[in-house]
Amino acid sequence: MTLFNQQNGRILLITTPHTYRTEAFTAAANRLGIDIEQAIDLPPELTADWQVPLGVDFRDLAGATDVIVDYARKRPFSAILAVDDSGTLLAARASAALHLPHNDPDSALAARDKHKMRQMLSGAGINAPRFQLFHTNDDPHAIAAQVGYPCVVKPTTLSGSRGVIRANNPAELVAAVQRLARLIAPAGAPAQPFLVEAYIPGIEVALEGMLDNGRLTILALFDKPDPLEGPFFEETIYVTPSRLPEATQHAIADCTDKAARALGLRTGPIHAELRLNDAGPWLVEIAGRSIGGLCSRVLQFGISAAQDNATLEELILRQAAGLGVPNPKRVGQAGGVMMIPIPKAGLLRRVDGLAAAEAVPLIESVEITAKLNYPLVPLPEGESYLGFIFARGETPATVEAALRQAHQQLHFAIEPQITLRIA
Repeated sequence: MTLFNQQNGRILLITTPHTYRTEAFTAAANRLGIDIEQAIDLPPELTADWQVPLGVDFRDLAGATDVIVDYARKRPFSAILAVDDSGTLLAARASAALHLPHNDPDSALAARDKHKMRQMLSGAGINAPRFQLFHTNDDPHAIAAQVGYPCVVKPTTLSGSRGVIRANNPAELVAAVQRLARLIAPAGAPAQPFLVEAYIPGIEVALEGMLDNGRLTILALFDKPDPLEGPFFEETIYVTPSRLPEATQHAIADCTDKAARALGLRTGPIHAELRLNDAGPWLVEIAGRSIGGLCSRVLQFGISAAQDNATLEELILRQAAGLGVPNPKRVGQAGGVMMIPIPKAGLLRRVDGLAAAEAVPLIESVEITAKLNYPLVPLPEGESYLGFIFARGETPATVEAALRQAHQQLHFAIEPQITLRIA
């Protein structure tokens, strides 16, 4: 890969207060000797309370860009990286303003806005579902009369399957639209756009890659062995390497490459979700950032004869800092992660069976990220998991089995949350 050649090695991470990813990027930066700083999605008046030097409001792109540009005049950066979806457009705009390597802001927007993405993918002839754009102030019954079934109701900007609901008939469509509207446009809020897409049958996979001057390097292909058929689309198990035939994997890579080109993405990490059926790969979505949560722990890469344990975050930082990443290859045994789903809403009171889960052969660790005595919100409204289970073994099948066995050992005591109403 041809990498950036910047004189200054300092990198700015665009992130949020609740991301899972900062620790992994910080560890990678320390390992590489790269100086990083963070711009966190916080109103400027709260930055002192959070003890962060740079607070930016993601909702005010122009203002947040100005804040970063002003800060960079005193402390220049060689690159700006978005850790999660929510920061990708700001990272592109700030990089453009500072003449740093970046994806075009219009391309970053297309990878963030699912309606624009659908328009551009369809225009490029890439397999993607039929879609229609509606708004939360449209009549749900009128929408139900216009669409085909089964279909999927989907917000245009939320990520992680949040707000995504399948409907098999008009009654389910009306209920799904009303539920989504409560999430993205609560009472008193302006009307918000959303999509209704044709449901794509088939199995689902996830692809992790990096772009350099428009050229895609495939880093990993994950199988998702659990059926994702709705009504909600909660992801659970990711396993790599993929067990799909080599020709199918090539078709997935080709579809992803064409999708990135169609959107105009040219640099940095990408994460793509695709479905497979008799018509081939279908692009569900492609994001201009790396895999979310703690899932990147599954991946290790060989980047030289002397180093065969580089993390995904190291590859991303190496590219941004111009340190060089010649032909990274995933190394090691098969690996997998289970994102532990939230079974119901309520307060998490207790977690049992942790030691038993960690004792399951091939399990590397079990990380419970949900906090005790805090409310849990499952999909489609929620945006987090109870935690993550990691496994590594000789084959993807044994890894998957270990993840399922470990999950069976865990028991979560969740009590209803009581809301007091004062007359």
